[in-house]
Amino acid sequence: MNHSSRNYPLLLIGQFLGAFGDNAILAVIVGQLTYLQKAGTISAGELRTSNTIYTSLLFVPYVLLAPLAGYLNDRYAKTHWLVGGNTLKLFGTVICALSIWHGTWWQGVGYFIVGIGACIYGPAKYGILPEILPREKLVKANGMVELLTLVAILGGAIAGSVMADVFKDRVSVSYVVLAGIFATALLFNFFMSATPHKPGIKLSASVHEFTSHLGTLFTAGRLGRVLIGTALFWVCGAAMKINFQPWGLEVLNLPDNTQIALLGLWLSVGVMAGSIVAGQVHQVGDLTKTRLYGFLLAGVLALMFTVNSFGFWKTPTLLLGSLHLVVPVVLLLIAAGFAAGLFLIPLNAALQAECDPTKLGKTIAVQNLFDNLGMLLAGAYVFIGVKAGLSSSGIFLGLALGVAAIVTWFKFSGKKSAVA
Repeated sequence: MNHSSRNYPLLLIGQFLGAFGDNAILAVIVGQLTYLQKAGTISAGELRTSNTIYTSLLFVPYVLLAPLAGYLNDRYAKTHWLVGGNTLKLFGTVICALSIWHGTWWQGVGYFIVGIGACIYGPAKYGILPEILPREKLVKANGMVELLTLVAILGGAIAGSVMADVFKDRVSVSYVVLAGIFATALLFNFFMSATPHKPGIKLSASVHEFTSHLGTLFTAGRLGRVLIGTALFWVCGAAMKINFQPWGLEVLNLPDNTQIALLGLWLSVGVMAGSIVAGQVHQVGDLTKTRLYGFLLAGVLALMFTVNSFGFWKTPTLLLGSLHLVVPVVLLLIAAGFAAGLFLIPLNAALQAECDPTKLGKTIAVQNLFDNLGMLLAGAYVFIGVKAGLSSSGIFLGLALGVAAIVTWFKFSGKKSAVA
């Protein structure tokens, strides 16, 4: 049954609020570290260590629980796990709030539970699309989900930072707001019409099938490269986000963290635009321009390396009140995001359309595993690069060379049928 008229808008609203909350709660947690360090409660080194641990907690469930997430979304109605994921996030927020009275380590426990909820939710939000929409609308639907996710990531991070500052002495207020966000997301997903379930699927068999399916996808030629391609998008996004702060301070001489945060805004604007355009110009399975988009992304990353060497990138500067906008750099970031959006969306749609439809939950869970491993790899790359003496500009050049090398290896030809 096609529930698109009811389910699709409810999915979009619930997904936006859930992703918004995921990023806002991390900003609230990490934002408290700033004031602890200023008060002398923790050292600068402890701040960096705690920040790294908290940020990484979200990725761990995706790596450890990927087989279980695939099973749950194949066995039960995906609408149930949209509700289940947000229920876990709400519970995790309550656990985080216990830190106000019982020690900061409760925030780690709570945020890990939020990560479990996000891990369960991830396969459902994408895997449900072919169940509620016709095939010809998958590219546009993927573009819209990705667009709203990126807006939520950016908006949630900013809103969480604002809450961390405004309610620094009343952290409980922040957690009440966050709980309200997750509860509202849960409510929208709750009112979705239930999608099909498969009661015959067993956990042990499902886990075995997941590991087998992972190997099958990874060695499936075209679909294996699609998985690596989507992970490459997240490698780039994570590495750029990590590198923005030192690059903004050292190369662009930006005055404060607010200005540095805007670098992520311009990148996101480009990704959103690229996602929309990809949904308009590409049919499902059309990957003929994917390598071109990858090379375009690598080229823009290489140009970002030259900002430190060539002064023309740093003028003109536009001052809008307290905003300090380096116009050519803004355009570079938008261009990088635009290429990345064009690169990602057709890959997502092809993966969903060409895999075995009876194993779609496992396929999306495998994709989540690859994407999160990619983000962890990005952190490792930046860490190793800094230890090796790479400048913040050099990080961009290394990333550009890596993207170019992987895209050169890509060849999205071959059979476009489902992979068993």
